[in-house]
Amino acid sequence: MPDRRTAGPPQRLRGGVLGMADIAAATMANVGPAMSFFFGFAFLATTAGVASPLTILAAGVAVALLGNTLAQFSRAHPSAGSFITFVGKTFGPVSAVTTALLAGLGYIIAMASVIAISGGFVQITLHHYTGVDIPWIIWTLLLTGASVVLMLRGIVVSTKWAGYFFAVEMLVLVVVSVAALVEHRGNLSAAPFLPDHIHHGLKGLAAGFPLAVYLFVGWENSAALAEETENPRRNVGRAVFSSVGIMTASYILFSYATVTGFDYDVQRLGDSAIPFIDVAHDTLGALAFLAYVGGLTSTLGVLIAGINSQARLVFNAGREGLLPSFFGYVHPVRRTPNNAIVTFAVTALLIIGGWGLGHLIGADGGPMDPVVFFTESSTLGTILILVVYLASNIALPFYYRRYRPQEFRTVRHLVLPALGVLAILVPLYYLAKPGQPAPYNWFPVAALAALLLAVGYAALLVRRDPGLAERVGSVVADVE
Repeated sequence: MPDRRTAGPPQRLRGGVLGMADIAAATMANVGPAMSFFFGFAFLATTAGVASPLTILAAGVAVALLGNTLAQFSRAHPSAGSFITFVGKTFGPVSAVTTALLAGLGYIIAMASVIAISGGFVQITLHHYTGVDIPWIIWTLLLTGASVVLMLRGIVVSTKWAGYFFAVEMLVLVVVSVAALVEHRGNLSAAPFLPDHIHHGLKGLAAGFPLAVYLFVGWENSAALAEETENPRRNVGRAVFSSVGIMTASYILFSYATVTGFDYDVQRLGDSAIPFIDVAHDTLGALAFLAYVGGLTSTLGVLIAGINSQARLVFNAGREGLLPSFFGYVHPVRRTPNNAIVTFAVTALLIIGGWGLGHLIGADGGPMDPVVFFTESSTLGTILILVVYLASNIALPFYYRRYRPQEFRTVRHLVLPALGVLAILVPLYYLAKPGQPAPYNWFPVAALAALLLAVGYAALLVRRDPGLAERVGSVVADVE
């Protein structure tokens, strides 16, 4: 590793080119409501029952608690490193390197699910309307390549395109939902909002909770764009809370419309491959094609917004020496972290290839279904990401006590992050508890192995590079 003490000032991204509306739109595009809802709601409804909208509301509240942690950290120390910087500044360089590795691996694995389903959804759409069956991996490669090229052109243009795609998917989702409710207006019921309609009461709510939380993954997007955002200390927090609020209200609408569209028959809803698409067909007929368009624009929006923000975590870790300096390169003209973006996308594609090979040589011996891979990969990635969320919530009170004691507020900096810890422990338990079917039963073991290896590597790196402690969090977004 080069001696960074003589390497000159760290490379910077282009500052102040994004407004609050830009990063909020990018955040919601990263959430990808159409994609997440299309492929996640059937399982959620089967688990939570008719009152699944209540589970989504509970998840929205939990994510808002996590949003408080992110907003408070970003107000005090805005950084493209996001969670990595926040945990590292609080607990030291070993925790920073560990978080960098877990966050990078978790986000790449989770993004691999999005990359695969982008091609899978194109294959599903074309086959449905034309009968043509082009392998999904071809579409995946084409869409990923086009998205990476767009990201390399600059943060402003790629963020705006992600925002455009998000606007299309939201318009489609809202139109279909409202049309479904109007179509079934004579059968509307308050049952989806009554606690006694949750399967098995609180146990069912808890079981469905991790599935509902996953619908929101990507809510933290804006923090990683802090360096390129105008007034990040104010705007990152505003983008987080506005995004979480809009997504919570939207998901409640979509879930209510879907449950109503299936006449509150959760069994039939759970048997549907994509329930919202079926509701669109029943409600709009030939115009259901618009729902497919919304799903496609959603996957593209997530591809662009997700890789854009998550690659910046890897970039900042490389810039500060937590990861190899190769990742800390910035294009001299466009000021984009090219190496981090390309490496992020290529690694995700390699994960897809390795996972697919495992399916071919495994017990089933068949090709990998992108929809199945989406569920598997996103679950493993979510476990690692939840560990990072957990560490960040634990860190907040310690950070404010140590660095900003005069600003410490009991509710904001202690009570809310404590509630956030509890909110994370519930989905972590249900994702890691024993007795799950393969391959989900080995995901907790894989996550634990990744954590132990990350800690070991971090301890070794800090021992070799004592100056690392000074560089963690040294690049503040709005300080040159």
